[in-house]
This record gives sequence, structure tokens and C-alpha cells, in this order.
Amino acid sequence: MITVEHLGKRYGDVIAIDDVSFTVAKGEVLAFLGPNGAGKTTTMRILTCFMPATSGTALVAGYDIFENPMEIKRRIGYLPETPPLYPEMTVTEYLNFVAKIKGLTKPRQKSGLTLSLEKTGLGDVSHRMIGNLSKGYRQRVGLAQALIHDPDVLILDEPTVGLDPRQIIEIRELIKALAGEHTLILSTHILPEATAVSQKIVIINRGRIVAVDSQEHLSSHVRKSEKIALRLRRDTPETAAKLMTLGGVLRVTQDTPSNNDASYLVESNLGEDIRERLAKMVVESGWGLLEMKPLVLSLEEVFLQLTTEEQGVDEAGSEKKTQAVQ
Repeated sequence: MITVEHLGKRYGDVIAIDDVSFTVAKGEVLAFLGPNGAGKTTTMRILTCFMPATSGTALVAGYDIFENPMEIKRRIGYLPETPPLYPEMTVTEYLNFVAKIKGLTKPRQKSGLTLSLEKTGLGDVSHRMIGNLSKGYRQRVGLAQALIHDPDVLILDEPTVGLDPRQIIEIRELIKALAGEHTLILSTHILPEATAVSQKIVIINRGRIVAVDSQEHLSSHVRKSEKIALRLRRDTPETAAKLMTLGGVLRVTQDTPSNNDASYLVESNLGEDIRERLAKMVVESGWGLLEMKPLVLSLEEVFLQLTTEEQGVDEAGSEKKTQAVQ
């Protein structure tokens, strides 16, 4: 549905984005994740044909951003970081106005209004002035204008910025409900946002893609070993040394005990599953197995490691990129 290849944008000597490439399948939700100023909004604006790219190309819904910008605009719904609302209009007046701008026929205006109000939960406030709505509801109106023409693709730039926790949850649930029917790109600098709504994550830093994959695959790409949290009922002075004798184990670290339990972090070779053998050793040694669970890097840890690596690359002046491709 969306294919981006070697996209670049320069402002004189300033590079906003550099060699950006990724794909989004039909019905998929992609989170475009990065710190403020990383190039997320620039990429969104290029994909919506709001501004031209300096280099590279992209296909949106099968149309080229350079050759068919008007066709792309007909097939996308765009919610910029600040929704383009008119506070003196009612919700219905505003959505009808947007529908006319988008060139919808009378029947499509009516059906589009009904559908967008229903999907965004705005039916009860449809006759209220936009300026009198809470920020959460104004964000819903912004989503409704992006949905009014039932587009193939939705591009949402920081859709929950400035909202309170309850409003954030509501908007996230709304975005998840739209998945499948629409292909979505969601840009955000909020890490939980990416995990809450997306199947694929693109991490961008300083205008360059540093990773493209699911959270699970990103975690496996970044980590250097398998890690297992082990909690035992009984402990002995020889426990750590005996755990080290198990094939594949690289390191054993004892954590601070709680409730007289013994807790260990067992690291093994990457890609090697030692849980069955580890459980057998614990049982045969009579230590009492209370808990054994694999540890996966959180998105926060993946994000920090990838962006820190990229900054180190930039400071060293190297052209090498860290990129995980599915």
C-alpha cells in the first residue's frame, strides 16, 4: 500500500531526512517513532504531498508522489499535529465543509458524515461548536475530517499530543479500531504509543532510519544474549557456580533476594533455548523452582540503544548505519 525508497529532503546544507526507506502493507498499522526533530513530520508531509522530496520516491496507494500528487490526496486522510479546525463551526458544519472541499457528491457527503461521526464517537456532540469541545473531542473531530471520504490510507502525525491519560487511551482505541479497514502510519515520540497500536515500528533518528521491524524482532536484533529470570525457594553457596556449568550459559548474576527467595539472571548464547535443561538442573538440585521467565528488551531499551549507537556513529563521522530489516 505504501512503498518509500531512498527518500531525502534538504534545506540548503541542512539534511532533514536522508535515505529513508520502508513499506507498509494494506491494513497494517506502522508506528513512525523518533525523538522530536528526527524527521517524522517531514516524512509525513512528503507522503501526503504537502511538500516535495529532494531525492528518492514513494508510492502511496499505488500512485507516485511526484507524478500523481492529486490522486494520492484523494486516497489519504491526514491528521497533522495541530488539527485544522474552525472553532466557530459546529462539528457537523465543519465536516460537511471538509467533504465539499474534498469534492464528495451529495450522497457521499451524507454517508461520509454518518460514517465518520460513528467511527469517532462524535454523534452526541455533532451539533456543538468545536471551540467548546474538550481537546480530546477536538482531536476526534480532526480524525473525523481525515475519515470523511473513507480513504485507503490514514496518516496521523502525533495524534495524542497534549491529551490527558484518559483521552490518550480513547484515541489509541479508536486508532486500533480503524486498523484493517485502513492502512495507517502513526508518527509519535511516545514509546508506549508505538507498542499499543502498531504491528511494525520504524525508528528514525537525525533524519535516518535506524531500524524497521516488529518490537519482538527489534529486541532480538539488539540483544547480545538470551536472558532468563530465575527465582528459587532455596539457595546454596554453590548455586551460581553450578548454573555456570550448564551448557550455553554465559553469565550468572544474583539479584537482591526478596522474601528469602533467591533470584538469578541467567544469560545464554543468543538463539539458544536452555529453559528445559535449566529447569531440570533446578529440580534435581532441590532448589525449588518458583519462577522462570525469558526477558525481552522493552521498546524503550531498544530505542535508547539504537539511537545511542546512531549518535556514536555520527560523532565518529562514519557512514555506517544500524538497520534491522524484516
